[in-house]
Amino acid sequence: MTEYKNFEDMNLSEEVIRAVQDMGFEEATPIQSQAIEIIMSGQDVIGQSQTGTGKTAAFGIPCIEQIDPDDRYLQAVILCPTRELAIQVCEEFRKLLKYKDNIKVVPVYGGQPIDRQISALKKGAQIIIGTPGRFMDHMRRHTIKVSHVQMVVLDEADEMLDMGFREDIELILSQMPVEERQTILFSATMPQEILDLTKQYQRDPQLIKTTPKELTVPKIEQIYFEVKEKMKLEALCRLIDLYSPERSMVFCNTKKRVDELTQQLQGRGYFADGLHGDLKQVQRDLVMKKFRQGTIEILVATDVAARGIDVDDIDIVFNYDIPSDEEYYVHRIGRTGRAGKTGKAYTFAVGKEVYKLRDIMRYTGSKILPQRLPTLSDIEEVKTRAFLNELKASIDEGHLTKYVNLVESLVEEDYSVMDIAAALLKRELYDDTSEGEDDISITPTKIPEREYSDADMVRLYINIGKNQQIRTKDIVGAIAGETGIPGKIIGAIDIFDNFTFVDIPVDYVKDVLIGMKNNQIKGKAVNVERAQDVKGSGRKGKGTPTNRGEAGKGRPAAHGARSESRGKKKRWNEK
Repeated sequence: MTEYKNFEDMNLSEEVIRAVQDMGFEEATPIQSQAIEIIMSGQDVIGQSQTGTGKTAAFGIPCIEQIDPDDRYLQAVILCPTRELAIQVCEEFRKLLKYKDNIKVVPVYGGQPIDRQISALKKGAQIIIGTPGRFMDHMRRHTIKVSHVQMVVLDEADEMLDMGFREDIELILSQMPVEERQTILFSATMPQEILDLTKQYQRDPQLIKTTPKELTVPKIEQIYFEVKEKMKLEALCRLIDLYSPERSMVFCNTKKRVDELTQQLQGRGYFADGLHGDLKQVQRDLVMKKFRQGTIEILVATDVAARGIDVDDIDIVFNYDIPSDEEYYVHRIGRTGRAGKTGKAYTFAVGKEVYKLRDIMRYTGSKILPQRLPTLSDIEEVKTRAFLNELKASIDEGHLTKYVNLVESLVEEDYSVMDIAAALLKRELYDDTSEGEDDISITPTKIPEREYSDADMVRLYINIGKNQQIRTKDIVGAIAGETGIPGKIIGAIDIFDNFTFVDIPVDYVKDVLIGMKNNQIKGKAVNVERAQDVKGSGRKGKGTPTNRGEAGKGRPAAHGARSESRGKKKRWNEK
């Protein structure tokens, strides 16, 4: 079993420990747990590890710790196969150097003006991160001098050899000191070429290897959703609403994220609580007791805090953040589908994080399938079906005499039984929508490319305005963020002292009403509903509500309320 170590137990400097804590990591990954102290001891190392296992910090932390800040010569070189990886590694180093101002890192790679790099190198650099080709170019120009290099790291060495960099690597290594140099090599595979390289340029290297784990729970349905970062919360809520799990776990990479997400879920009315390393044992025990008893339905946790949790009936595991280590993914999703039951594991991927999923699939030997995020209409359909099933069960159960009498009293007032039933269903299921919208739906993944005229718009009323410091962009941001519809198709927005009118394309009215229900704009609870027709408005749904008050009492009067904005109304994005 892999031993996980705390960074505090590795004899690291206070500055590096603070930087690691700021990055949100609670403990070292398997490759870091094995490699950091060995590299810091000065030994040559061969690390066999996949991308996404935290290997950059595995060599980055000991590299930084061994740099002499008073020595301005180049002391460490990290070679990467591509400019993208070089940039990524450099960013990681700068995070680790947050509290070490006296160590300078310079990246050198192709595709960037060499003059700019030369200017940066003239100012001094103790660590250089770059691609072999551009590094060689600087060596030829004498803008990089390697006579004082004490550590060289070949990151993703197998990739560099596949790309034809062997001769460049050998020439670079041959120019560096031999006796004083520590050579670190990381590679996902160990072909013969790599072994030849290690024999020639390393001295008695220590082999550090993280073994891929194959999933042992084939009954877990593994799905990923490609979402934008700002849509993660909405995506999570939609999936919870759709599947209504009795118990679910949501994994985040940092303690800060756990706290933020827990507050957001609680604010939306979900029974959720958080678990991370900063909680005292008494607090942890209380949270777990509530989770086991069902008082908490959603447990938001970090990987470290979740270790040792033994709860068999977890319906769904959500990877709100893709784990920093592939082994963590195995641990996370293994918490569902236990005791012979089927389970679900849903992962949110933002942009290029999809490539991390490919690494996880290679590591685990399993498939994670893409799926479209359910729309608001999908969720409503599921809820309607569930409600009707409950209704049927209630009818089958009987004991309805009291309610039959109430219905009969309405029938005596000339209401039909069918109308009474329909009104009750509307009140229960569609209390924020109007008739005639049954076939309106939203598909966030593919917005129809069409222009909407004034005749296609429906006017909605929102019960906040200028007195609450509401601006046009606040309205657009809230509606677009909560419903997924593009902001550019939102029509005219008229903001008054205590209320606002906004025009929404008829195709999206239902989704806005559902998405904005029990929601907030700038921290203020809002009510969104259709505005009633006003005589002479000339457009469907235009006008002002008149049934709950008069102008000056938080609601506009029926006529003339829009006079201050008449004649100058245009689409919000054209203003």
